This record gives sequence, structure tokens and C-alpha cells, in this order.
Amino acid sequence: GVQEPDLFETRSEALTAGVRVQVRARYSPEHSSPPASRWFFLYTITISNEGDTTVQLINRHWTIVDATGHTEEVHGPGVVGEQPVLEPGQRFEYTSGCPLPTPFGSMAGTFEMIRRDGTQFDAEVALFQLIQPGSIH
Repeated sequence: GVQEPDLFETRSEALTAGVRVQVRARYSPEHSSPPASRWFFLYTITISNEGDTTVQLINRHWTIVDATGHTEEVHGPGVVGEQPVLEPGQRFEYTSGCPLPTPFGSMAGTFEMIRRDGTQFDAEVALFQLIQPGSIH
């Protein structure tokens, strides 16, 4: 049979204007309390500058959807309190978390990037699932 991985991860990847955003997400039982309707997920994001110009991440925008279809929009400056500058070939990785009131949901978003010449673009964060292993059959 198929062996369950020890770490059940979901992933997504998107490439926008030379900026690649890769996501790995997993359920965090140690931060969760299902009896209190709290499911916590950790996600690790790797932002790689594969273009030929320096970029800086200035804002983030998330759309978080839970299993009931409730949508939450989150806007804010930077990520984990930083507005990283990525020269060509550089990458920035961070881990953050998201509580949900249901055992599964999804996140997608954009990172607002600015180039050295002042032009801006939104780097896509492709939709990724947040799933408590065993909650869906």
C-alpha cells in the first residue's frame, strides 16, 4: 500500500516576473485544539529572485478560506516583520502560521514587490490547502 508520509505537507508554487514563490504547509497538532474549534497550520514560504533585477517585498495580501466558505482578507507590510530585499539569485525563507476554525481550508495571496527602478508588481502565491491529516476521507 501507499505509505503515509510522517509529515503530511501540501505545496504550491508560482512564478511571476522572475519571482518564484514556493509554499509548504502542514497541520500543527501542538498548536491546535480541535475541541475548541482551533486548527493551526504552519507554512514555510521560499521566495526566490530568478530575475535579473533586485526586488523588495513591501506588502503581503492573503485570502484565507475555511471549510464553511468564510473568507478572510489579510493585508500588511512585509512578512514576519521584514521587507526583504532580494538581489538576483537570492532567496528568502520564513515560516508563519494560520489558525482556522475548521480542520481544513486554503490560503492564496500576493506579495507586492518593488523593483530598484520603482516599478511594482504582485508576485502570486498559488493557492495551497490547509488540511488536518485524516479529516477528509
